[in-house]
Amino acid sequence: MIRAYKFLMRPTAGQTVALGEMLADHCSLYNGALQERRDAWRHVSKTSVKYGQQSVQLKEIRAFDPERQGRWSFSSQQATLRRLDRAFAAFFRRVKSGETPGYPRFRGVSWFDTVDFPKDGDGCRWDATPHDPVTRVRLQGVGYVKVNQHRPVVGKVKTVSVKREGRRWYVILTAEQSAPEPLPATGSVVGIDMGIASFLTTSGGEHVASPRHGRKAAAKLEAAQQALARFPRVRRDKRTANHRRAVERVATLHRKVRRQRLDHAHKTALDLVREHDFIAHEDLKIRNMVKAPAPKPDPATPGGFLPNGAAAKAGLNHSISDAGWGVFLTILHAKAESAGREVIAVDPRNTSRTCPECGHVAKENRPTQERFHCVSCGHTAHADTVGALNVLRAGLVRRNANPA
Repeated sequence: MIRAYKFLMRPTAGQTVALGEMLADHCSLYNGALQERRDAWRHVSKTSVKYGQQSVQLKEIRAFDPERQGRWSFSSQQATLRRLDRAFAAFFRRVKSGETPGYPRFRGVSWFDTVDFPKDGDGCRWDATPHDPVTRVRLQGVGYVKVNQHRPVVGKVKTVSVKREGRRWYVILTAEQSAPEPLPATGSVVGIDMGIASFLTTSGGEHVASPRHGRKAAAKLEAAQQALARFPRVRRDKRTANHRRAVERVATLHRKVRRQRLDHAHKTALDLVREHDFIAHEDLKIRNMVKAPAPKPDPATPGGFLPNGAAAKAGLNHSISDAGWGVFLTILHAKAESAGREVIAVDPRNTSRTCPECGHVAKENRPTQERFHCVSCGHTAHADTVGALNVLRAGLVRRNANPA
């Protein structure tokens, strides 16, 4: 299996400048390759430029510009061109499937934050000074950069990536590992129901509170965004020092909320994986859940619209995004795979409207958001607990129907 590791780098002042120049030059390469594809297609010949053709040009580009493009790893530049090629492949896939296409866009320096090295030892070297007590990664054109390695790397390092987040620099490794030892069996199974009031509720009736990190930081973020809005929209290199500090303030707050949300997801998923052998959850289509409602034209007023609940839906969408269900479920599946646990996603339809006692399904079974009262048999419980119970039962049925 493949596992990723992320470590904080401690570059010197000179190395920080070199890392920034590396990102800028890779961004320039990406934008240049995108411009070439656009120009070729706009020509009367409707020529399509592929990755192989652009990769062949790298040798000439490096020879023509040795002070910039020639400084960096050839393989990392190929990885940047592959990144553009994947963007176009995704674009054509969306066109074919009838989705919103989203043509690949030019990247600003602040948007381009990652450089990939496809192979350890080709333009980079992880643990480049193995006899030194301080771990270092060697990057072509930058040198030996100190790394705060807070845990050991298990397995053979396959790829290395450098990423900038605000003023911090990180190195991200992927390592190939043998199958890990599964955790001891507990004999416990659980279903979970994702929610807004509670982050999740288990089939045993346990409620995990929603941290709502975004809502807690909303006041500070609003003030920071208002301060940023006072500055005129100018090019990045034309910003004043105060303007740059305002931009950094907003980015720092967003970054803190993201890391808090990630930390909560890791801890919650780890608790579930340690305590249960089998976990069932709802197969949520989060992208569809946070869509804005379609406008309702008013037939009596040309050009007018009827109320469609957009304001209330916007608040719900914000709460769903703040909960971070998608990140949590991704982490849960990854941790379960490493621990030898089984996770199954089930159809979420009617899980909170089906009585776990008699099986009666009705909208009236849920008179309020929290209360469940079966109109057939009179069973009463918390609506989220009922949903989790039904999710667990559906998951067990699916597991027994498709034994491993």
